[in-house]
Amino acid sequence: MPATATTTREPMKAVVHHAYGSPDALDLREIDKPVPADDEVLIKVHAAGLNAADSFLLRGEPYAIRPMAGGLRRPRANHVLGRAVAGLVEAVGEKVTGVRAGDAVYAECPGALAAYVRAAERLVAPMPATLTFEQAAAIPVAATAALQGLRDRGQVRPGQRVLINGASSGVGTFAVQIAASLGAHVTAVCGGRNADLVGSIGADHVIDYTKEDFTRAGRRYDVIFDLIGNHPVSALRRTLSPTGTLVLSSGGGGRWLGPARRIAASLVISPFVRQRLRPFAAKEDRADLLALNDLVESGAVTPVIQHVYPFGEALEAMRQIDGGHTTGKIVVSLLPSP
Repeated sequence: MPATATTTREPMKAVVHHAYGSPDALDLREIDKPVPADDEVLIKVHAAGLNAADSFLLRGEPYAIRPMAGGLRRPRANHVLGRAVAGLVEAVGEKVTGVRAGDAVYAECPGALAAYVRAAERLVAPMPATLTFEQAAAIPVAATAALQGLRDRGQVRPGQRVLINGASSGVGTFAVQIAASLGAHVTAVCGGRNADLVGSIGADHVIDYTKEDFTRAGRRYDVIFDLIGNHPVSALRRTLSPTGTLVLSSGGGGRWLGPARRIAASLVISPFVRQRLRPFAAKEDRADLLALNDLVESGAVTPVIQHVYPFGEALEAMRQIDGGHTTGKIVVSLLPSP
């Protein structure tokens, strides 16, 4: 019989989001431990990976993202940030058959910055046996975004010239490795201090954005994966081959809609040009976590982690993410210090 959770409420530690704004709007406090529904899994969190989306939710900008936190004026009560988690299954609902108590798993689910989190079974996957919990927590959200953006939206094929703008970011470091694993010739755009890093994980050519504007260099690419949004779509199109693909996953646009304005503009243009302009937003997908397991276990993909913070310093970890310009991933560990 599967282990099931008790209905008795128990306290647990969590990073609670009580207002939109800076990381000062977060508190480390006790809230009720979640109880999984019949089709859910309760995970004892060993590590949580932070992502740029956590900063957007923290600040509530663009405003269109606020319903994800439960309220337009303020987050819902005891809203917990974080969506990438790795840990051990604590208990399962009555209808769960694919995992059992004690399994090492990872998942993308809301509320990861807590001692326990519940997740739908369809979003939970066994974590790669070769990784630590901290490494595994870096994969959901960031690596799935890189995989879906390149494989599905970019449809990258062997021999193509692929440019990744924002190559040293959390998603970018996975994108460099995944593009290389797909057989592409990879050009990475990042700051000069990260040139050796992105070269070591698979980039064939590195452009230091502080010294060169790749949209004015005269080189053409079959696929551009834009993770920064710091160039107009017209400039990016100038850098594409005549039938190339532009995958857009970021960009400015104001407090209300954020990158949605830029995405809408590309959708208007797309039917009238030979180039493929493809806005992109990643989605949770257990099958993609399993695909990433294969890439990790083959050695094609390894998480790049800038810093692991203990749970007691989770607010400082959020300040790091909120400040931008991270190299690779920021992870919060709930494991005891060695």
